[in-house]
Amino acid sequence: MQLPEATPNATTQQARHWCYQSQVTCGGNCIGPDGWATVAGACGRRTQSPINIVTRRTLPDRRLTPFTFTGYQEAFHSFITNKGRTVQVDLPATAKVQGGDLAMPYKAVQLHLHLGKDGGLGSEHTIDGERYPMELHIVNIKEEYNSLADALKDPAGVGVLGFFYEQSGSSNKKYDSIINALNTINKPSSNTTLSGVSLDMFIPSQCNMTSYFRYQGSLTTPPCAEAVVWTIFENTIPLSRQQLAAFSQLQFADGKPMVGTYRPNQPLNGRQVYRSGNQVVLVSTLLLITSGTRE
Repeated sequence: MQLPEATPNATTQQARHWCYQSQVTCGGNCIGPDGWATVAGACGRRTQSPINIVTRRTLPDRRLTPFTFTGYQEAFHSFITNKGRTVQVDLPATAKVQGGDLAMPYKAVQLHLHLGKDGGLGSEHTIDGERYPMELHIVNIKEEYNSLADALKDPAGVGVLGFFYEQSGSSNKKYDSIINALNTINKPSSNTTLSGVSLDMFIPSQCNMTSYFRYQGSLTTPPCAEAVVWTIFENTIPLSRQQLAAFSQLQFADGKPMVGTYRPNQPLNGRQVYRSGNQVVLVSTLLLITSGTRE
């Protein structure tokens, strides 16, 4: 999960120098994930994200009921921006999520993506060791807070909905507006308008969002604040190979291709990962193919 650049935090000046492993070069001056704790001390703490979710070690929790989404069907106009480390869309605060054992309604702030290269592996979280091509994060805060910075002071102030992408044999027409916008925001700090889109367009249908994992963690970039209630949905979002590859035209602030934008998995350190009560644990497709098992 990306934190907005304008963060009233003592690490803001330093945070400009952190980078992903895909940007690290010999003699370079940016600090890759292994050194992020020197940029922000919280990055070295014990409840960090992302993680590898081992499905057989998850526990069912019947409190993890289906969510209620408010305002997800409503069309909105917003900017899609190349932030230099991710592509981000600001969201209307009228879009809210509640239920699923969240303490209260959480209102949307922004969504952003973590990317592979030309449709290659790029998700932050992994399932049974399997990494997906991309991962979407919808960042929400408790409705009582006025900003993400305020919410980060609360150990459960931020609620992130995470979705994996998977390659499909056909294009996902609902993503045409975003794919078309990439042509005009390939350079850092560039943006363009997204018109007449809704959050429902970018995620699975609500009837396919009852199976998910839950754990307590952190932002996945500096300052790595440990204030995030993570919800990782099992059902994936389909994009064609061409659509996935289109994101590789984006550039980092240093001019390099914006690829490999994920932090390596972090230790669980005793944390328990829960799964929604009606979920059946699935072995990853990769393992099924390897073992020759048939469903």
